[in-house]
Amino acid sequence: MKPDLFLLIVTAVFMSCTKVPQISGELKVWHKVTLTFEGPESSETASPNPFTDYRLEVNFSQGEKSFVVPGYFAADGNAAFTSATEGNRWRVHFSPDAPGQWDYKVSFKEGNDVAVGGEEGESAGYMDGQTGSFEVVESDKTGRDLRAQGRLRYVGEHYLQFSQSGKYFVKNGVDAPENLLAYFEFDDTPNVGNRLKKWEDHDQDYNEDASPYLWGADRQKGKNIMGAINYLYQKGLNAFSFLTFNVDGDDRNVFPHLLNVSLEEYEKSAGERKKPSEWENHIIHDRFDVSKMDQWEQLFSYGEMKGMYLHFKTQENENDQKMDGGDLGRERKLYYRELIARYSHHLALNWNLGEENTNTLQQLNDFARYFAEKDPYKNISVVHTFPNEHEKYYQPLVDSMTAVKGFSVQTNKPDFSRVHRVTNKWVKASAVSGRKLVVAVDEPGDAGHSLLPDNEDPDHDTARINALWGTLMAGGSGVEWYFGYKHAHSDLTCESWRSRDLFWDQCHVAHSFFTDHDLPLSQMMNINELTSNPEDYVLAKRGEVYLVYLKEKGAVQLELPDVGYKAIWLNPKNGEQVEVDGETTTEAVNLETPFDKDALLYLYK
Repeated sequence: MKPDLFLLIVTAVFMSCTKVPQISGELKVWHKVTLTFEGPESSETASPNPFTDYRLEVNFSQGEKSFVVPGYFAADGNAAFTSATEGNRWRVHFSPDAPGQWDYKVSFKEGNDVAVGGEEGESAGYMDGQTGSFEVVESDKTGRDLRAQGRLRYVGEHYLQFSQSGKYFVKNGVDAPENLLAYFEFDDTPNVGNRLKKWEDHDQDYNEDASPYLWGADRQKGKNIMGAINYLYQKGLNAFSFLTFNVDGDDRNVFPHLLNVSLEEYEKSAGERKKPSEWENHIIHDRFDVSKMDQWEQLFSYGEMKGMYLHFKTQENENDQKMDGGDLGRERKLYYRELIARYSHHLALNWNLGEENTNTLQQLNDFARYFAEKDPYKNISVVHTFPNEHEKYYQPLVDSMTAVKGFSVQTNKPDFSRVHRVTNKWVKASAVSGRKLVVAVDEPGDAGHSLLPDNEDPDHDTARINALWGTLMAGGSGVEWYFGYKHAHSDLTCESWRSRDLFWDQCHVAHSFFTDHDLPLSQMMNINELTSNPEDYVLAKRGEVYLVYLKEKGAVQLELPDVGYKAIWLNPKNGEQVEVDGETTTEAVNLETPFDKDALLYLYK
């Protein structure tokens, strides 16, 4: 037989045994397009280990552009609904950034630890080497749905920018509760400390647009937590955060891994807070709960549709040494890879390398570099640390070229008095370094108090003045709000975001102002020294637009480079606006606020 004829026969036999993937999702720009392959039968506990000993990657290309996207073991392909632990489905999610034909080529390898090692591995057969294509059209989504805006990208500015709309993103969200994913309808989620959440107060906020994202055999699970996300949307918020690994932390109920004991035994030992060495090995660091992670994806997908930025907090202070002794080793690489494979396609997110982090700078740089290399969409990595360790961590990261692209700032004063100064410092330091970083304040205030419930502080004056506007007027990219542990609905116990309902209205005033006025945010900088009052905040692009924030009733006195500015006063508490008649006729501006408390003066041409 001629060699070329033999090759044709072998190829034909191979193709007849290899099924094309099931392509699901809306084939539109910025939408999740899912390729599901029939591969080897496996299970969460099988040998070979489906998480470590197989590596699925798909190269999606269009012309010179390509994305290498990692895949994962998906059990029966419907685990969010069946709670399956075994099956022969293997899956990749892709978010195309342009219409037209997209080509794909599959790599499916096997070998010991091939998913996290540097070895190429051997062909695992099945879909390995398979190629194909599909057509993508423009998105039809509108409004706050992120698929109408495009992917958030780091573009070398202090704000992330949407790829489609070109708008800069100003974050306005919640940082509490950190144990958001400790939800009673997620599979195999323990209830250490009786902290498992039901979010019953948000049952009233459920909207039928969440029905495609519910899970369980009857596809009815998740209504309360979906209602909570819809509540954030209704209040004009655009971000929420969550830990994905809090073993040995404050909560201890959230992790994507399997246990090697029953939930009851884990709850007992973790709840007693025995020495970690006596119970931390209940976590199997190289095995994952497929159905639980699928159900998390349902929540994240609904969040994306509702315009939510996803703040992934990948570990916390108490457990940042648990994987590989704090290094970037086998356990951590596998954990990061699973997060990337399942969730990196979402359009607005960051990878927080650890809450109140105590890893070394070298370790943090290694973590960030791994995310930068493996995340096909280049979502940013950010660093969060204790308030008294900003200099230790942030200054070296400002001074060097690293894969870290942002800071997640925590402060420690109950009156939020450090927020503006700290934010201003790191925004300006990174600008001077020539590498602007995205600086968000994600835990303003202190651990015990921070943002109080409405029934204790209905006015929220200090939170509004010192933290909300203090961040934005320093050039910070936005705020997420922490709830102190000494109050109801705290960082661990919160089951109703309505507990701060009055303050969300004030947040909406600020966010709407920054997003509705087409401000040249990337060109504006903090220049507090422009006014005669050292307590004023000033954010400006000289000669074009000036924002001046007064903390109390008074007058704005400043020198402008020219004349002809229009002026509007904004009441930051209730959103009332008062236009000043005429335009400025002299360079010296002296305008009295019409409001009794704090006020914003908007000068523009």
